[in-house]
Amino acid sequence: MGIKKYRPITPTMRYKTGFTFDEITSTKPEKSLLEPRYQKAGRNNQGRITCRHRGGGHKRHYRIIDFKRNKHDIPAKVASIEYDPNRSARIALLHYVDGEKRYILAPLGIKVGDMIVSGQNVEVKLGNALALKNIPLGTVIHNIEFKAGRGGQLARSAGAYGQLVAKERGYAHVKMPSGDVHLIRLECFATIGQVGNTEHSSIVGGKAGRTRWRGIRPTVRGVVMNPVDHPMGGGEAKTSGGGHPVSPWGVLAKGGKTRKKRKYSDKYIIKAKKKKRK
Repeated sequence: MGIKKYRPITPTMRYKTGFTFDEITSTKPEKSLLEPRYQKAGRNNQGRITCRHRGGGHKRHYRIIDFKRNKHDIPAKVASIEYDPNRSARIALLHYVDGEKRYILAPLGIKVGDMIVSGQNVEVKLGNALALKNIPLGTVIHNIEFKAGRGGQLARSAGAYGQLVAKERGYAHVKMPSGDVHLIRLECFATIGQVGNTEHSSIVGGKAGRTRWRGIRPTVRGVVMNPVDHPMGGGEAKTSGGGHPVSPWGVLAKGGKTRKKRKYSDKYIIKAKKKKRK
């Protein structure tokens, strides 16, 4: 895995970077694990735009990922490492000894030919999935379940990982990618290792067209709109001051809190990254 630069034939190519895809071993996905992915352009089931600046982009198929890792005590061989257009991480195709095939998130350092397994009392090895109660303290983990049996929901993007720091009273203390220490039931499963493709955040798009390929449309600034369209619009020239930056609906755009005052998962956060002001 590496990052390549391009010859500055055009101004947009001067800062553009891309992947070398050295770790990719197969360019054709497993057909039995594909599903159609219909583009909704940011619209909900009523046809209303709920996520702005979405639309267009390249066609994609959805790869069915095994986040649950519930095929216990059956070894699997890593058949290939593949690109997934729907996520920042790479995916690994597993061939189980009983003939079944599944995709999982590819951990950093996994290679074709490696044997991995999931279960309650399996070896603590890269790519293996087991319950938090059986994982030693200090271990780096990803694809962490928040509720037992639901499947991994935490630490799934490229380069993400959590760390098991303590166990007590039926809960594991897991340091999350955000820096928070979270309480998670010891029966929940997690996968050993860090998610691969750690250099994903270092990629520079270089040009607007590359963003359009991903299905992201341009964003118009509020200050260049009319007053009827945006709270920050209007004026005969550029204006500074006169209010805080807000969204088109008046919600603070910079520095405003977005987390709800009372969230069901707040009681499971025992150490927040940012200290509360008194």
